[in-house]
Amino acid sequence: MTTAPSLLATCWTTAGTALPLAGQSLSPIPVAERIAATAAGGWQGFGLVHADLEAFLIDHTLADLRLMLADNGITHVEVELIEHWWASDERRPKSDRVRRELLEAAEVLGAQTIKVGPETGGHPVDPTTFAEAFDALATEAAAHGTRIAYEFLPFATHGPSLEAGIELVTQVANPTGGLCIDIWHVARPGTDYAVIAESLPGEYVFSVELNDAAPETIGTLFEDTIHRRLLPGDGSFDVPAFINAVRATGFDGPWGVEILSDHHRTLPLAEGLAAAREATLACFAEADRRLVA
Repeated sequence: MTTAPSLLATCWTTAGTALPLAGQSLSPIPVAERIAATAAGGWQGFGLVHADLEAFLIDHTLADLRLMLADNGITHVEVELIEHWWASDERRPKSDRVRRELLEAAEVLGAQTIKVGPETGGHPVDPTTFAEAFDALATEAAAHGTRIAYEFLPFATHGPSLEAGIELVTQVANPTGGLCIDIWHVARPGTDYAVIAESLPGEYVFSVELNDAAPETIGTLFEDTIHRRLLPGDGSFDVPAFINAVRATGFDGPWGVEILSDHHRTLPLAEGLAAAREATLACFAEADRRLVA
């Protein structure tokens, strides 16, 4: 039997009605309330998206946020999301602003990782430019005491798969440039979990996210991703097998739980957090059972 896992509530798990869409990513729930509920619910980690951080800093400082996290016993922090970090067009100025602000936040808050995303808009991407930009971003992150976790997305138009993510981080070979591995983005496109255990060097596993899904995709893959995720163990993914595949790399947490669903958004914050934690711990119990069976 393994020790109890450290669990991190990713930004969307505590964001209420917010959505990862332009103009809809700001949570209506105050950051202080979200942190307090996360800690009271038995979680060890907390995630924050840039829009929430930006709004918080209108009337507060990063030092205020650091103290708030510490006072609530939160020991693991992640921030997100930097997009278009490789671009050289009109998208880059905003990307650079978010980059500066998240790097500063990570340094002050002691955030272990900053999540970054792939190209999802169909713009052409030169693989060499992409890799070089990732290397530069990871090197910059190191100077701020943090790391960069690339989240591959199956609906991305460049680097959409686990295999592509592995190729990126092993090619760049920067110790502060690794992967965010969301079970949804592995299982939904049908990638075998064995790829994690057999092909992914453990030193590049920076962030892991758990959730579940119905057997069939409803609507587009993106729509399914942001509207219909299920709690771990409530769907068609073999979450315990995924946990053990990730464990085989040497990763031992914190384990993110990312629930993006219309149903979850209707729940009171404490109730949603409790349900997500209970479901996740049940998956770990089954994963443990399989290890000793």
